[in-house]
Amino acid sequence: MDVVDLSRFQFASTSIFHFFFVSLTVGLAFLIAVMETFAYFRRGRSTVYDRMSSFFGHLFLINFAVGVVTGIVQEFQFGMNWSEYSEFVGNIFGVPLALEVLMAFFLESTFIGLWWFGKDRLKPWMRLGAIWLVAIGTQISMFWIVLANAWMHHPVGYEVVGDRALLTDFSAVVFNPKAWLYSLHVQGSAWTVAGFFVLAISAYHLLRKHDVDVFSRALRLALVFAAVGTVFSAASGHTAAQYAREDQPMKFAAMEAQWEDSGSPAPWSALALIDEERRENTWSLEIPYVGSILAENNLSASYRGLNSLNEEYQELYGEGRDYIPPVTWVYWSFRIMVGIGVLLMGAAFAGLFLWWRRRGALDGTRWYLRALVLLLPLPWIANFTGWMTTEMGRQPFMVYGLLTVDEGVSANSVTEVLTGLVGLWVVYLGLIGLDIYLLTKTAKAGTHKPDAEILAAPAPDYEGTGVGGPVGYDRER
Repeated sequence: MDVVDLSRFQFASTSIFHFFFVSLTVGLAFLIAVMETFAYFRRGRSTVYDRMSSFFGHLFLINFAVGVVTGIVQEFQFGMNWSEYSEFVGNIFGVPLALEVLMAFFLESTFIGLWWFGKDRLKPWMRLGAIWLVAIGTQISMFWIVLANAWMHHPVGYEVVGDRALLTDFSAVVFNPKAWLYSLHVQGSAWTVAGFFVLAISAYHLLRKHDVDVFSRALRLALVFAAVGTVFSAASGHTAAQYAREDQPMKFAAMEAQWEDSGSPAPWSALALIDEERRENTWSLEIPYVGSILAENNLSASYRGLNSLNEEYQELYGEGRDYIPPVTWVYWSFRIMVGIGVLLMGAAFAGLFLWWRRRGALDGTRWYLRALVLLLPLPWIANFTGWMTTEMGRQPFMVYGLLTVDEGVSANSVTEVLTGLVGLWVVYLGLIGLDIYLLTKTAKAGTHKPDAEILAAPAPDYEGTGVGGPVGYDRER
């Protein structure tokens, strides 16, 4: 590997590691705010919902505390490994990152402490307001980061002066349609991760008849959350793919491993054996008309193939470079993401059917509860493969049509980049291992304090005998 490949691998690694924490934080913050709202308004059952929000809030705080540092390290890489890129787009790219810190990070960090450590000291409406501000802060934070990333895919509101891109229209950047589509997709994916996280833990405890009141209601809340998240993610993802056909046709063609122009109607390749050297598929299982539906929601649409697009890109962006992305990676990561998404949507709606069918069917169907536990890692895998589809599909560009990856890399040596890569892998694997260990230990303990107290997130008073007497909203009101 050369410096460019190592730098790409390092940034890809840190992004995927970071998103392991982020997707759960973004989704779980909103779900816990809903739990707190139920606790506030349902007086008769407030203790059940209060224990529920305390338990899952404990898990949320662990993930937030361990994961926050991974995002800070990621931003340092722009200066370390991608200094040419930072020099080129710093006038634009720095704005959303700065706004993310000013508008969102301080909001999250301040009110998460008030919500958690002020549990027995704040009035109920203050505590409810604090967790909603945390939830809103995570959404704002996600939006600004996605906005910065979307600009790299669809640059707008800029002017290139000399060797720098300068911001000329901030509103065009904020209302970049790509940013809103990506935000909706990330939001749906985060809801899916959080929904299946709560579903798996609730199912685990229901199989063992632990605190049935709490976990039965948590299961139903998360089921609605997961169903909405999967539908939302699928709808926004489909729209984003169609948008890519217009502004990143090479990525769309790579997602379908379509080497030649499709013709009309376009088939859809469900499976394919891809030969990138010969630029053809040696075998493909194709379904008629589906490609047209995916491209334009009709039965007659067609789209360009990789080979003809590569010739066009030679004229647009310069000859002598191969503009075809790594097709095999894009094609299969896209299918893994879609396949998992369909499976998760089916699981969520199967649960809604059991819930609707008869009273007790959801809690008492043990095969379904076991399946929910086994499905736990799949939303993360779908997120990772979705990210690979999006980012690898725009290669060789770093900023689409303006800057290639090899033009944006720093003048580092292989040894320097490799040293940083090994160090980051050691630190990040350690953080993820710590996060999984703490989450597993706390989740298995249920609504009881775990054996080992966790300094980053002290266990709440599940039994209601803490400072100020028993916890619960009825007492406070």
